[in-house]
Amino acid sequence: MLRIYQNTYRRTARKAVVYSTKVACCNHSTLCGITSHPRRSQDNGSSSSNGRHRRHEEFLLAGNSARGWQMPPPSRGYGMLVVRILRGALKLRYLVLGGAIGGGVTLKSKYEDWKDGLPDFKWLEDAMPQGERWSQFSRNLIEVGSLVKNAIDVAKDDLKAKTTVAALGITSDESRKKYEKLQSQVETLQTEIMNVQIKYQKELEKMEKENRELRQQYLLLKTNKKTTAKKIKKSLIDMYSEVLDELSGYDTGYTMADHLPRVVVVGDQSSGKTSVLESIAKARIFPRGSGEMMTRAPVKVTLAEGPYHVAQFRDSDREYDLTKESDLQDLRRDVEFRMKASVRGGKTVSNEVIAMTVKGPGLQRMVLVDLPGIISTMTVDMASDTKDSIHQMTKHYMSNPNAIILCIQDGSVDAERSNVTDLVMQCDPLGRRTIFVLTKVDLAEELADPDRIRKILSGKLFPMKALGYYAVVTGRGRKDDSIDAIRQYEEDFFKNSKLFHRRGVIMPHQVTSRNLSLAVSDRFWKMVRETIEQQADAFKATRFNLETEWKNNFPRLRESGRDELFDKAKGEILDEVVTLSQISAKKWDDALNTKLWEKLSNYVFETIYLPAAQSGSQNSFNTMVDIKLRQWAEQALPAKSVEAGWEALQQEFISLMERSKKAQDHDGIFDQLKAAVVDEAIRRHSWEDKAIDMLRVIQLNTLEDRFVHDKQEWDSAVKFLETSVSAKLVQTEETLAQMFGPGQMRRLTHWQYLTQDQQKRRSVKNELDKILKNDTKHLPTLTHDELTTVRKNLQRDNVDVDTDYIRQTWFPVYRKHFLQQALQRAKDCRKAYYLYTQQGAECEISCSDVVLFWRIQQVIKITGNALRQQVINREARRLDKEIKAVLDEFSDDEEKKGYLLTGKRVLLAEELIKVRQIQEKLEEFINSLNQEK
Repeated sequence: MLRIYQNTYRRTARKAVVYSTKVACCNHSTLCGITSHPRRSQDNGSSSSNGRHRRHEEFLLAGNSARGWQMPPPSRGYGMLVVRILRGALKLRYLVLGGAIGGGVTLKSKYEDWKDGLPDFKWLEDAMPQGERWSQFSRNLIEVGSLVKNAIDVAKDDLKAKTTVAALGITSDESRKKYEKLQSQVETLQTEIMNVQIKYQKELEKMEKENRELRQQYLLLKTNKKTTAKKIKKSLIDMYSEVLDELSGYDTGYTMADHLPRVVVVGDQSSGKTSVLESIAKARIFPRGSGEMMTRAPVKVTLAEGPYHVAQFRDSDREYDLTKESDLQDLRRDVEFRMKASVRGGKTVSNEVIAMTVKGPGLQRMVLVDLPGIISTMTVDMASDTKDSIHQMTKHYMSNPNAIILCIQDGSVDAERSNVTDLVMQCDPLGRRTIFVLTKVDLAEELADPDRIRKILSGKLFPMKALGYYAVVTGRGRKDDSIDAIRQYEEDFFKNSKLFHRRGVIMPHQVTSRNLSLAVSDRFWKMVRETIEQQADAFKATRFNLETEWKNNFPRLRESGRDELFDKAKGEILDEVVTLSQISAKKWDDALNTKLWEKLSNYVFETIYLPAAQSGSQNSFNTMVDIKLRQWAEQALPAKSVEAGWEALQQEFISLMERSKKAQDHDGIFDQLKAAVVDEAIRRHSWEDKAIDMLRVIQLNTLEDRFVHDKQEWDSAVKFLETSVSAKLVQTEETLAQMFGPGQMRRLTHWQYLTQDQQKRRSVKNELDKILKNDTKHLPTLTHDELTTVRKNLQRDNVDVDTDYIRQTWFPVYRKHFLQQALQRAKDCRKAYYLYTQQGAECEISCSDVVLFWRIQQVIKITGNALRQQVINREARRLDKEIKAVLDEFSDDEEKKGYLLTGKRVLLAEELIKVRQIQEKLEEFINSLNQEK
């Protein structure tokens, strides 16, 4: 009974504690996260609230026990329990109410403090688009997304269609022709995209360089301190790499036997050449491909020790941080882009060298050249000469007696399938500069007999001889593995490998990429020290011979290379552009007016003047002239005027260039370059579009004036009419001379005869002259009766011609007759100005053609003045910008400079400058090499 009583008491006490815990939790609702409403808490009865009460109960029990609180003895009975329950029940409502009020006040104050601490976001309302603008922006984003998706789908469909055609093996000639046509179009587009990417890459590098220079200038201006540029000391391997670059660019036919040492990495395709190079460089710097040819051009990698692991292309200022994956991806992408750019024109491999430098802690100093892998079978997507091109390129690099051949052999394939070993034996039969490397040894150990591998590495399996034999592991076949992971895998493999069995002959120094890089570097520098002095002596002798030849041929001239000559020519061209602004206004007006009338005269005569003047009525003449002049001013005249202005500007600029050739200090070596720059700039330049609209308004207003204002303008218009009609009359007489043959006197003095056709023409002309003699105001066309009469009269003289033949002869004959009359009217109108001012259109002498030519003359003057202002204020400066842009493009195009600046003087100077640079770099390198000893 006593035990039952004790258990009952403990349970009751525990319940009381739990109840008091719930009350306390309700008083501190903000801490416990439970609602302070007792009814809601009772109704919910959620598991989460019960769980929180239970945890709180356990916490209090643990705390009480920690404070030494003990359970009351059973002798105190139920009295104390009842009193505690009543006291808690009476205080419960006050506790609940107080807790709720206190919690609410506290929560409100916390909320106000939090709201006051928030930053002001009102600027977002102005920055973000509102209403319809936001909706339009969203729709535009959706449309762009759909366009991109459609483009991707179209590209996928094209690729799927090409794959299907290739898989089906279509034999139809028509289908095959369509496929070949599509394929050629795709190749053309790829070439264009490649050219655009190359241009973009050059512009980007140029902008980056300018940005760095501007940043340096800004820092200097900001600090107001004069700083002197410190000469950065180059490392020995960097100096050696520069010497190699200079030698490679010196002469494409330069003897390989005279080249300096470098490490040439050769091997079959997918044998692990690139992986070996990456392991030596301690970075995965080359793009990866699954079984396809990735190395399509020689890649020269200069390894040097430095504090930071970085890479940089020779022709770029950007540095790639090889410790960052993003920079590694950019580097691999740029290498792939440069390789694709080098294989234009349907080629698979290229001889263009991609030069880069890799620096980092612990790297061995050397220069390596990674070549495309040797193949035995070509695929359909390769050029027909790919196999031979790779063989010739590999032999070209290995034939240098100072080249160290790093022969890579895939250990996971049968040794008998190797192509590279025979090629190496041909170039280095004694093996004095060959180092053999067996890759993928981890796979070879699983597939091949370890004894066979030992024979390879001891030089007993291949007849090829080598300085040393090495085994390496270049990865586990995972593209994402880092160099550190690969090296760790390699070390772990060789520690546990069967190749280190006690009966094996392989020594520890023959394995791992680290030992390989040490051996290659040691051999590389040994050969450099043996050959560098000979190279320096050879170039010293070459320099002496070239300098002697220059003094004999050009004793008074300094050796100037293409770059220096180009800069000088650039300055002279820009000076000629400046002289355009020094041309007088009168000379511009004369040139523009002459060019305008040259462009407009034919239209004025053939479309306006002759049709109106031959109408036979003065009223119809004026009406027709007004209509045609307005149509002309609204449509063709402004554009023709701009064309004339542009040709006048071009003519003046070319004449300035021609006059500069007559100067005493003129250097004819620049003539071809200047002509090419001017032609290209003129071809690109175009007049401002708004000039046409401005001219249209001016010309329409000018043509509205139909009254000659003074005698001086009248005389000028008459002279203009006489000059124009006389020039047209001369052209007509030349046409008649060709049609009717030479005259009597010329036939006698020059022993010339009339052809049968010319005799017929003369007969027809005699009949037509009779018509014009009888009717001097004859209309420009012959009637049917007149044509019949002429034919019959000619038949009477045994001359048989058709009506078309007569019309063809009539046209120039009548034009000569009409122009002679117009010239006579112009002479009559010379003194008729006062009659014109008094009688106007009813003047006894018809001078409407004088008024027409006065209006044309006024339009030409006004247009020429407007064009002159545009030339001086706008077009000359715009032409200056075009010429500068062309010069900048030409300065980056070495090939174009090569054939625009040529001749014995240029070629000799270029060779002399190049040899001098190489010889100086060799001497600088030798001095540094001797100091390092």
